[in-house]
Amino acid sequence: MRLRVTFLALCLAQAWPGLWADTIHLKNGRKILADHVRENGNRYQYEVGDDSYGIPKSAVDHVEAGGFAARSSATEKLGDLPSFDSAVISLAKEGDLTAKIIRDGKVDQDGLSTLEAKGNPVLSSTANFIAGKFEFEHGNIAHSQQYFESALRFQPESATVLTYYAAVLARTGNSGQALPYAERAVRANPDSADAYTMLGYAQFASDHTKDAIVSWKRSLALRPDASVQRFLDKAQREQAAEAEFVQNESSHFVLHYEGKQSEALGTQILAALEADYDDLVRDLGSPPRDSIQVTLYTETAFFDVTHAPSWVGALNDGKLRIPISGLTSVSPELAHVLKHELAHSFVAKLSAGRCPPWLNEGIAQFLEPRSLAGDGRQLAHLFKTQQNLPFNVLEGSFMKLSGGTAYIAYAESLAAVTFISDSYGLSDVQRILERISQGNSTEAALRATIHSDYGQFEMDLGRYLADKYGE
Repeated sequence: MRLRVTFLALCLAQAWPGLWADTIHLKNGRKILADHVRENGNRYQYEVGDDSYGIPKSAVDHVEAGGFAARSSATEKLGDLPSFDSAVISLAKEGDLTAKIIRDGKVDQDGLSTLEAKGNPVLSSTANFIAGKFEFEHGNIAHSQQYFESALRFQPESATVLTYYAAVLARTGNSGQALPYAERAVRANPDSADAYTMLGYAQFASDHTKDAIVSWKRSLALRPDASVQRFLDKAQREQAAEAEFVQNESSHFVLHYEGKQSEALGTQILAALEADYDDLVRDLGSPPRDSIQVTLYTETAFFDVTHAPSWVGALNDGKLRIPISGLTSVSPELAHVLKHELAHSFVAKLSAGRCPPWLNEGIAQFLEPRSLAGDGRQLAHLFKTQQNLPFNVLEGSFMKLSGGTAYIAYAESLAAVTFISDSYGLSDVQRILERISQGNSTEAALRATIHSDYGQFEMDLGRYLADKYGE
């Protein structure tokens, strides 16, 4: 997702220090941003969006009034996988299988091997499924894939295992490979809402929108679900907007655009994307395996389909969605947009879809490439006065931020990745993504690579900005 730099955002950026809401400063050095803070006996009550929280006064150093209004996280991109209601097979004679497989917060390999040694295919499949589901839910996608593959060797037509295995493939950017497994899941259990949900997801990501609509309608008929309804609504908006679109292809991309738009422009865009693809393979490695879907829209159609905030200049929700009204050739600005959005596809592959927004947007801007120079001095001031947005806050979606707040979030994200690359090298950015893909939290990944938690990272970034931009 790329920021559309509007006059409003620029004006707000020039007045950064006045944007904050209430800030709770904790004694451990951390900060909590809130819409409103009030005292309630021996606790502070604070609101973030529609939610209310409490914290003991004994943990608080002081509360600073005025500032940035915290926003709730958004989950509007289709790149987020659906959740499933999996029913683990009940084997009464084996007691609590989960307790035998998950011990001390991790998969017990000895316990798993003991169950497999009994020679019961259903038991062995179920045990591996439990292990795979545990790893999947804890973000360790590579290990979950191995366990699901083992489960399928014992029970090749288990609808539940097939559904989860398809989800793992989709999470790693391999929706084309996920599709046949999702189809098998539906055949194995035609009454499974989860199987149809996953099938629709794989179909939509693989550019079979019409089929996805049918699958999601079937899923909703079996079990109403708000998230599936959102997927369906978006697919229907896309189908309506793109009814008259034509298609062009290159080695790694499938491009959709209105027939009346210039075919020459489409050819230029594909050439630019292929060059960007080669650059990103060199910089990040590990490209997506499936062909990448790209759609060109008018401004109106872009917002009709995506329902994105007005400050969004382009979007990657598993597909690259680019508004190009009035363009007849690839301008320098469009070239930056294309590389930015494509970078998100590489990041999704490297992080197994788990990269937080600040790191994702920071990498995409850094690789455009986008310079920090224009905002460096203001950022240095924010960090010096501790008015920056904490990075734990920036782990939430940017999609519901206001234009001015989004501008700051993007600037801090770029600063963070620029700092990591300048101080440790781009290879450490890759290692952070790899650790995130293995189920580590972002902060744990930072500790393991650059030896900083968020608190230390923000202090180091502040010093870097002060040294470079003189604040």
